Amino acid sequence: MIRIDKWLWAARFFKTRSLASRACDLGRIFSGGQPAKPSREVRAGDRLQVKNDGGDFEIEVLALSEMRGPAAVASTLYRETERSRELRLKLAEERKAEPRFDNWRDGKPSKRDRREMGRFRGRL
Repeated sequence: MIRIDKWLWAARFFKTRSLASRACDLGRIFSGGQPAKPSREVRAGDRLQVKNDGGDFEIEVLALSEMRGPAAVASTLYRETERSRELRLKLAEERKAEPRFDNWRDGKPSKRDRREMGRFRGRL
């Protein structure tokens, strides 16, 4: 058995163990439908729900590891459910389809910015 924050870090869901622990404290990690504390122990066969920047994952724990290894090894520690994978990919496609607007710099436009705006409006 291993702590859930350590396993999430080893499985590369979070960059640091403290981020994994913080996610548990904020209620972004569920084990068996219940919010999981960072010290909760994980066993092979447990079902977890993980919410992080990469999306919402519904996974089944296949193996335990206390060491953080390469991504190829980390992906063998769990299996994502098909429903979770489809939903995550669908949301990623929707995000890609949304128009992106680059933020202009604060303050007055520079000479370069004014030239770019002129080109955009069809003036040279």
